[in-house]
Parts: sequence; structure tokens; C-alpha cells
Amino acid sequence: GSFDIYKPILTDPQVKSVMTQRLSAVTSREWEVIPGEDTAQGRRAADWLRDELSSMKFDRLTEKMLWGLFYGYSVAEQMFRRDGQLWGWDEIRVRDRVRFRFDEDCGLRLLTMSNMLVGEEMPGEKFWVFSTGADHDDEPYGLGLAHWLYWPVWFKRNGLKLWLIALDKFGMPTARGKYHPKATEEDQKKLLEAVMAIRSEAGIIIPEGMDIELLTAQGGSSRLDYRALHDTMDAAISKIVLSQTMITDDGSSRSQAEVHADVADAVKKSDADLVCQSFNEGPVARLSAFNFPGVEPPRVWRKMEDPEDTSAAVERDSKMHQMGWRMTEDRVKETYGDGYERAAPPGGEGEDGGEGGDGAPPPEFAEHTHDSALDDLAEQIIAQGHAEDAATPLFADIAAFLE
Repeated sequence: GSFDIYKPILTDPQVKSVMTQRLSAVTSREWEVIPGEDTAQGRRAADWLRDELSSMKFDRLTEKMLWGLFYGYSVAEQMFRRDGQLWGWDEIRVRDRVRFRFDEDCGLRLLTMSNMLVGEEMPGEKFWVFSTGADHDDEPYGLGLAHWLYWPVWFKRNGLKLWLIALDKFGMPTARGKYHPKATEEDQKKLLEAVMAIRSEAGIIIPEGMDIELLTAQGGSSRLDYRALHDTMDAAISKIVLSQTMITDDGSSRSQAEVHADVADAVKKSDADLVCQSFNEGPVARLSAFNFPGVEPPRVWRKMEDPEDTSAAVERDSKMHQMGWRMTEDRVKETYGDGYERAAPPGGEGEDGGEGGDGAPPPEFAEHTHDSALDDLAEQIIAQGHAEDAATPLFADIAAFLE
């Protein structure tokens, strides 16, 4: 009923770090809108959704809704507006989840001053609920990462408290005073004052003589044990949030690091798909059906694939060119982006209208030319005026040679 027990978890530096990594792994990726159907109306609906998401700062909305991964669920309220004949979102505000409850039918209810027990029923078409982590559909509250993070953070925090005490105690030697069993209270008082004069913190006295010695930790084992607890809990936190540890901690080999990187890619793709699917099936589907009746709603997705390495793409496309294949302009833009145009073939007119340019070899992806010495010979024969008579003896000699 309350998330106050989970909020202090976010003050842990390791939790803050790994949660930032997990959320930014999604919001750092570009999003794209795909038409629900390949028709004029389908493309018009996709353009409408693309314009709406661009104006509402979709990345910021996604980041706030993704905190449902930590708590279990998130709730956002849609603020509608009308733009001509179409309806859109003036804003989508992520509300504090503690203000809401769910009824037995998983319907959303808002707690009000007049009804703080079960709350007032809310219209489903106005709110977007993102729930995750539960292992069945009868749990609208979900089950967030905080459920598993609570104990590792608790152990780490209390271990740090003990570690600080050990550092305070053994970082500087502890003074111990010894007094004789027959020492009077006045003698004990004087000895204690002497001990406190050595260090302004706590000191102890025991009835065995009247001398003072300094106590130090033997071998520093206490510090190592506390550090091991701290590091073990940090590793547990990384495993819970990121499902691996090598993104935040040192790895032992390149192959293991690659495996952990694959796990991280799977986690961020899963998060992106979950939040986008929830948004597509909820706010997008409802408002699109209202604006474009009978049209399959468009969908928004995150581009989670890493861009292709340019060097590898050049090497691959060069080999394809040598095999006789030529890239289309669309393929060039898709692979290498904008800012490229086809170069003039060698021997042809350059950009300034002159001949040939500077004589540099053609680029890898320039249009191939088939000019050769045979082409020049053919042009000379035709230019003689009696091409047929001049060519006959030449072709006869070639035919005889071939025979």
C-alpha cells in the first residue's frame, strides 16, 4: 500500500548507476513510427502519430514510465486537444503511483480526500497504465525490481555502518589504560583522563597495573570482510537490475564480457518492446481508432539494433561491386547516411562541365564504365565513311585466323 519502503533504495549509488543505465539504454535510441497498413489512410495515421510524439517529448515520457520497472507499475494521464478534425495529446503526464489503487476487476481508481480507502473509478480511455514484473495477469500492481533490491541494499547499508565503525576504531589505535587492582577511584579517574588526552574518543581501563598501550587491528581482516560484503552486494544489485555484472564491474575475459554484453542488449530490447507495446495497445490504439475509424492503428518502436560498422560495410560493398553488383541510391543513404552523391565516370564530364576532371580513379561505388580500345577502333572505322567496305577485309582476316 505504500512505496515509502522502496524510495530509500534509490539513495544507494550502485542502484542509481544501474537504473540510469537501464533507462537510458532505451531512451537513447531513436524511435520510428510504422503504419498499421499500407494505404493512404494508414500512412496518414502514421504521420499524425509521428507529429504528436515529436511535439510531446516522447523520450522524457518513456523515461518516467519506465520507472514502472523499479516500482512495478506506472500511471500516466492523457491531456487531449483537438487540432482541426483530429484529436491529439496536449500532454501526457506521469502521475504519482501512490495516488492510485486497483479494484477486483483491475480497474484504476484514484484516491481522493472523500474516498481514501478504495478511491474513485477512473475512465480507462484517459489513463495509460504500464505494469511489469508480475507472473500472472491478476496482479495489476506488477512486481518491481525494488522487491529484489531491498535486502541487498539493506545488508550493504548496515555493512557500511559497521565498516565505518571499524575504520573509526582501527584507523587510529585505541588507547587502553591499565590500573592496579588496589588503585583508588581517584587513580582510575586520572588514568582515564590520560587515556582521553591521547584521543578524544572512547577509551577503556582495566584493573591490571597503571600503564597505557595502543590497540590495533591484527592483520586488517575486519576491513577485508566489510569490503567483501560491500562488493558482493554491489554485484547482487547489478545482477538484479542489469542481469549481468561486467557492464559496471571488471570482467575476467573478453569472451565473458561479450556474453554479458549480449545479455544487456536483450534486457534493453525487452524494456523497449514492453513500454512501446503498452503504449501502442493503449493510448495509440484508442485515439487512432477515434481519428481514423476502420484503419489499422500505427505503431511506434525503438530502433534497438546498433548501427553497422562503416569499415565493415565498405569492405562488404566493395566486394559486391567487384562481383558486378551496384548499390542503389536508397541503399547508400540507408547504409552511409545523407551527404553523398554519385561521382562522374572517368573520361566523362566533370562537375564543372569539363572533360574527365583530374584523372583520379573512380570511387568504389561510382557507376561502372565499359569504354575500351575496341570501342575507339570501332568509332574510327565508322568515321571513315565507307565503314562496310573498310571493315570487310579486317573481319575476313579475323575469321581466317579463328579458323
